[in-house]
Parts: sequence; C-alpha cells; structure tokens
Amino acid sequence: MKKKTAVIFFALLFSLFSNAQTIVFKGVVKDSLQNSLSFANVIAKPQKATQNMSFAISDEEGNYRLELQKGNNYTISVSYLGYETTSFNITSVENTTKHIVLKEAKNQLDEVIIELPVTVKQDTIIYNTDKFVDGSERKLKNVLKKLPGVEVDKNGGVMVQGKKVTKLLVDGKKFFGGGTKLGVENIPADAVDKVEVIDNYNEVAFLKNVSDSEDMAMNIQLKEDKKRFVFGDVEAGANVGYDSYHKASANLFYYSPKTNVNFIGNLNNIGEKTFTFRDYMNFQGGVNAVFSGNFNWKGGDFSQFLENRDVLSSNQRFGALNITKTVASKLDVSGYVIFSHSDTKNFNETRNEYTTFIEDKTSKTNSNNLLGIGKLNLEYAPNTKEQWYVRTQVKKSDVTKENTILSIINTDNNSIETDRNNDIWYINQNFEWHKDQSEKHTFSAIANYTFDKNTPTTNWQASNTYAKTIQNIVQPVDTTQSQLRLFQDKFTEKHYLHTAFKDFWVLNNNNHIYSTIGNTHQQEKFTSNDFQLLDDESINEFTSGGFNNSTVFKHNDFFAGVHYKFRTGIFTFKQGAYLHNYRWKVNQEEFIEKGKWVLLPDFLLKIEFNKSKKIELNYNLKTNFADASQLANRFYLQSYNSVFKGNTNLENELYHSARLRYRRFSLYRGLMLHASANYTKKVNGYRNAVSFDGVNRFLTTQLFENPSEDWNIRGSLRKRIKKVRYNFVGSYNNSKYLQSINGVFVNNRNINYSMELGAETLFDKFPAIEIGYKRTIGNYTSSNSVSKFITNEPFVNIDHDFLKSFIFNFDYRHYNYQNKSLGAKNNYNVANATLSYQKEDSPWLFKLTTQNLFNTNFKQSNSFSDYLISDTKTYIMPRVILFSVGYKL
Repeated sequence: MKKKTAVIFFALLFSLFSNAQTIVFKGVVKDSLQNSLSFANVIAKPQKATQNMSFAISDEEGNYRLELQKGNNYTISVSYLGYETTSFNITSVENTTKHIVLKEAKNQLDEVIIELPVTVKQDTIIYNTDKFVDGSERKLKNVLKKLPGVEVDKNGGVMVQGKKVTKLLVDGKKFFGGGTKLGVENIPADAVDKVEVIDNYNEVAFLKNVSDSEDMAMNIQLKEDKKRFVFGDVEAGANVGYDSYHKASANLFYYSPKTNVNFIGNLNNIGEKTFTFRDYMNFQGGVNAVFSGNFNWKGGDFSQFLENRDVLSSNQRFGALNITKTVASKLDVSGYVIFSHSDTKNFNETRNEYTTFIEDKTSKTNSNNLLGIGKLNLEYAPNTKEQWYVRTQVKKSDVTKENTILSIINTDNNSIETDRNNDIWYINQNFEWHKDQSEKHTFSAIANYTFDKNTPTTNWQASNTYAKTIQNIVQPVDTTQSQLRLFQDKFTEKHYLHTAFKDFWVLNNNNHIYSTIGNTHQQEKFTSNDFQLLDDESINEFTSGGFNNSTVFKHNDFFAGVHYKFRTGIFTFKQGAYLHNYRWKVNQEEFIEKGKWVLLPDFLLKIEFNKSKKIELNYNLKTNFADASQLANRFYLQSYNSVFKGNTNLENELYHSARLRYRRFSLYRGLMLHASANYTKKVNGYRNAVSFDGVNRFLTTQLFENPSEDWNIRGSLRKRIKKVRYNFVGSYNNSKYLQSINGVFVNNRNINYSMELGAETLFDKFPAIEIGYKRTIGNYTSSNSVSKFITNEPFVNIDHDFLKSFIFNFDYRHYNYQNKSLGAKNNYNVANATLSYQKEDSPWLFKLTTQNLFNTNFKQSNSFSDYLISDTKTYIMPRVILFSVGYKL
C-alpha cells in the first residue's frame, strides 16, 4: 500500500510540474537572405529584476525555443557573431511563434568585442559563465550544470552536447593529467570566467585534421583577479557523537601567465575514497591519438584500486601537486606528483554455487595500499610546424593484505589465513616528434619504453585437516605437520619498447593516405617458488612435484600498415590493414621459437548529418598474445585452493570486433539520444580448463576455436518537456562461451538486462528533485544449471538552495534483491544527506553531513565466473554524522 501511495504521489507531483503556468516562445533565426543561423543567442530578460532570465541557442536549422512564465513582460535580445543584435519587448500571454531576421553588422570589429553568452566557432564552443550563474555555486561542477548542453555525472564525468569530455585544461594547460574528476570537484566556482569546449581535440594543432581524434577537451579560463594570487578553499570536520570520524581537505591554486601550481589534499576515515581506480586510469599517461591502435598501452598492475568502495572501515590520505612552467617561448615544463595511502577493512559473506555443490564462505580483509605517481613533461616547439614531447612517468606501490576465510561445504569447515605483500615498480619513458613537413605531408614518430616489475609474496596458513583436502592438487604437501603453512615468492619483470613512424599524405581536402611502419619488442621474466614451512622450520620444496617456474618470454612484432581515408558529402570512409610479422621465444625447461605473419584489416565509416547527429561504424580484426605467466609450464598456486599450470604452446588469439554508435543532440528539442552496439567473436581464443577436486581446482589455459561470442547493446534517452527532464537508460548483454570442466565441454551463457527510468525537475526557485526506478536482471546458465537474480532500485535525489545561504542535498535508494534460484529476498535502504550554510560574500562555510542515514548493515550483489555463481553480502560502514567548517581563500 505504501509503495502504491508513493507512486501515485510522485506521478501527481510531476504532472503538476509538467503543467506549470508557462508559455512557449519559439521561432527561427535567419539572416537577410533567409539563411538559417545556427547557435544564435536568444535571451529573454524579465523587466522585473526579481524574476529569472531565460536563454536559448538556435539549432542547426536556426530553431529556438524559450519557456517563459505566463503574464510577465520580457525584453527579447537576439545576437550572433558578425550580426547586429536585435531587441524587442513582449508580454507572455500565450504560446507564440516569431521568426527573427538579423542584419549583418557594418562594423565587424565593434561586433566582435560583444560578449555573447555562447559563441560557436567551428569545433569550439565558448560559454561566458557570468551569464548563467547566480553566485550560489561552490565548485566547477555547479557552474557546468547550469550551462546549456553540459551535464556532469556523480563520478565527475562531463558531457557536452551528448559527447564525453576526455581532457580538462585550465588556461590552456592540462589539469593533473587531463582527467575531469579532480577539476570539476575541486576548482572553485568563483574563479571561472569562461568555459571553452573543443571537439576533435589534439594537443598538436596541425594534427587535428588527420588524427581521427574522438577526444573532446574542456578549457577553463580563469578570471583575471584570480591570477597571481593563491585561491581555493580548506575544510575540516569531525563526528557528532562518540565515534572518532574526521575529514580534512584543502584545494589550493596559483595561476600566472608563466607558472601554474595546483594542490589537492584530503584526509578522512569516513569511507570517502579520493583516489579510485577510475582516477588511476586517468593518470596512466599515454601517447598522442595518432598512435592509438598501434600498440597496447601498458600501465602496470595496480589492481588494488579495483577494491570495493563498500568497506567496514577506511582511513584515506591523499595529496596531489601539479606544476606547469613556461621556461621559454618555445619550451613548457610540467609535472605532477600524487600520493595515496589507504587502510581499509572489508567483510563479505558469499554463497558460491558450483556444478555439484554449494560453498558458504565468509571473508575478512585488512588492506594497506600505498601509491606514489610522478610525471615530468617537456614540450618543445621550435616553430609552428614542429613539436617535440618528452614524458617520464614513475609509479611505486606497496600493498599489504591480511585475509581470513571460513569455508563451509556440507559439514566440512575450513579456516584459511592469507598474508600477501606486493612491491610494484613502473617506469615509462616516451619521446614524440611531430612535423608539418609540407602542405601534403605531416610526419609523426614515437619511441616508448616501459619497465614493469612486481614481486608479490604470499603466505597461507590453515589446519592440518585442510592440508589433507588439498593434497590431490598440491601433491608435494606434507600432511603430517601440526598446521599447514604454504609460502610463495613470485617475480615478474617486463620490458616493452615501442617505435612507430607515420606519414599523413593529404592528396586534397577529401582524400588522405596514411602510412605506418613500426616495431614492438617485449621481454618478460616470470619466476615462482612455492614451498611449505614445516614444524621444525625446515622447508619442504615443491620442485620435485612439478612446481616452481623460471620462464623467459621474448616477443617481437614488426608491422606496416596503409589506410585510405576519403570524404564525400556527409560520409567519411577509412579502410586499410596492418601486416604483422610476429616472432617469439619461450625459454624454460625446453626452448621454443616460433613465428608467423598476420594481416589485420580494419574499417571505419562516419555519417555526420550535422554536428549533433552522427552515426559511426567500426570493424577490426584483432589479435592478442599470452604473457609469460600463461606460458610457464610448471605449477604454481593462484590461491589457497587453486593451482595453475601454463601452456608453452599457446599461440595468438584472433577475434572480430565491431561497434555501431549513434548520437543525437538537440538543445531546441531538449533531446539527447545515445545508442551503441558492440559485438566480439573470437575465432581462436584462450579459455581456462578447470578440473575440480571438491572445492579445490586445477586450471590451465588452452586455445580453442570459436570459444566465445559477446553482444552488448546500450541506449540512453533524455528528453526535456517544459520544466521536467525525463531519462531512460537501458542495456542488454549476451555472452556465451565454451568451458572445459573436468574434461567435459559445456556451453555457458550470461544474459543481463538493465533498465532505468527517471525524471528530474528543472525549476529555478524550486528544489531539484530526481526520482527514478532501476531494474537489473541477471540470468546465468552453467552446465545446465540456471540461476536468476533480480534487483529493483527506486531512488530519489534532492538538491535545494533556500533562504539564499542554505543548500540541502539528499540521496536515497531502496534495494529489493531477489535470488530466484534459491528463493531468497532482501530489502535494504541507503541514504545520505548534507545541509550546508554559507552567507553571501562570506568566506566561511558550515556543513552537516550524514552518511548511511538508515544505518544499513550490508549491500547484496551477484556475480558469474567461468565455473561458479556467487551471491554476496558486503558489509558497509555504520551511520556517520559529520560537522565541518570550511574557509574560502
């Protein structure tokens, strides 16, 4: 009854909003020759100062649309670069259509200096933010949300006119490597003057038309009074009550014409993870877009940042410093250092469904992760037609994990303790050269070296009883000891050297030929040493039982490619192929040397109806080679109950990859539509063959024909109707693959559906309310066993500015989780709330934050792997109430 009442209430609420007392004032903006003017600024300024201004931008056909309060008097102003501004008065009585004709400005210079709210020049959009903000904004993300066609998600991602922003610049310089999150969540709103959006961005200007770049950059131009001064904010908070929760943060910035300095710091134990795996990926480094696809970028194994954000306790320390210096007119030096240190505790309860039995497992983990990243960039431009880049990046990580597992199968109980330490080093050195040689030819060259070293050590401890259960997969184990103590030392060292040269031959504006020649050389060393520590502290070596590896893998890829690109009308075609000569050597107990030629064609089709309506089709034939650990021909422990053996004879995978994307954006119609379909089919691919001995298992990698096929379809639609925006997101994933279990081949299938419906209010003087419903269905079929999971998630988000100085934020999500195969159900709620106060023109901020408002104990989820289906409860932090004080510099 309560659910029905809530649904009826929200339906009536949004119906009321949708039928608010507004009228539509629309038409077409044209020039004197009746040509449509796209991206013209149309402003409706109320004659009463207490009322809000309305704003629109004409679309590709010149259409504009304003929603005005009924019965008010407005001054309508229409402006366009190079044309005289026209103004007139109206009274908003009823829906009105009015076409507007602009005259070309007689004095172009005077017209150019007029500051329009939005200016569009080819691939660049410039927002004059003063025309959209009201002073209540705290951070850059609050400013961006008020710009037409710009959206910011909860993870700090930014989209402009339906396309994702991939690079963030401040005054033309990369902000902490170019990722958007740190910038949109930390740059103060009052420092922003203009926001410049550059589509098809390339940091080397003369490569823009040949790079096929899909990047979109956002450049934040700062106000002049924020330059040559330190600005930013600091905040500190403590728990309200007896628990010792705390948070402290600082965001400090200094900008001048030649020197930029940014510092971001955060200390907290409230579960707020300042630096996540998503952020880490943004700091991977990388190369210019013209080299994308020529070699796989190696970023090191820092998988500890994949850890679940849902933890029982957390202590996070984060600091980041970014400096950019213009040393000379032709030389820029920049760099950053990032430090992250986290201590977390996790607790999970999992039910694992294997083919013939069920395991109930609890897992407690204490983790200590320490990460440091440093990068130095040199950019040298001897002239406007040549560009040099030298980039050096170093990463260092120390990871310690202590884990205790209790495994229950029927009446067998086993407790296993695991201590794992990993010391990781990663170094990357990159040299790039780009030259605009002539009107017809542009050259690019790269040399990229990567060093990656991991030295993990692991210790497993369990009872003597458990030693007997794993004896079949770890045959050298001594079961006569009072307890089981297993140790493993692993060492992995990888060297990669990538070189490539490209020639971009521009026959004319519509016909290009791109040629590439290059080489990738890699060398890997993998060693493993598994042994048992006995009661008398002597060592039981496992070498005689087929364990312990020493493998050296050398691989060379010489490649050459040619691509032809041409444009005709709205169509752009690019087709070509790379011819690879692969040669590799595996040196261990036996020596293997092989080689082969592989031709990899690719195809690209773009259909650009206009700048906001595009279709893109990609096809690639791809290949992939195993690493040294997969080729190692002796056993090694993967976990306390899993033993792996590589396959020396593995050759390359070969698979088809196709992607179709459609994007449609219309500010005039309030419409944003995205649709994509991805298809992958492996002609030859790796699969792990598994043999079970109870819950314990032995795995090895094998190369199969046609082992897997994947479909992924996703669509999103946003439509604004008056003061309400309606959202729909849907996805479908269908994966099927071949699996060898105990020598029997089975076909597994994973089908997932997800659907989300929502609506949010867009009123100026009313709370921004978003309500929605998400439903996720997972169907897993393995060895003729079918499992089905359903999660229903109604949610509400509220953002409200009131009494000029207060801001209230609230998010609530109800989870209805169902495991259909076991007939299990669970309901729980997760909510957070924040109330902040900052008086106008005051630097002081006061904030009260509540996390996990309902004090929920755990969240529930499911997963599916090659041979088991898991249903997991993840326990989370209790309710936290934090009072904090901030100061704006």
